[in-house]
Amino acid sequence: MTEQKRVVLTVTSEGLVSAETQGLIGDACLDYIAILEDLLDARTVESAYTADYSKRTVTSNQEERNVEHA
Repeated sequence: MTEQKRVVLTVTSEGLVSAETQGLIGDACLDYIAILEDLLDARTVESAYTADYSKRTVTSNQEERNVEHA
């Protein structure tokens, strides 16, 4: 089961917006933050990577072989 990708936004009463990505592996999170900056006409003041940033995606390659037995 794959983890759901999401961006959690928090807006304080002073209007400060913070965002945290969840379920985004590697630097894919940076694309979402850039989109938020555009939508909010804002810029990132402070940022930190989550544990998901250092994870790697695992891909599986399946190879099919024809084997002849004598």
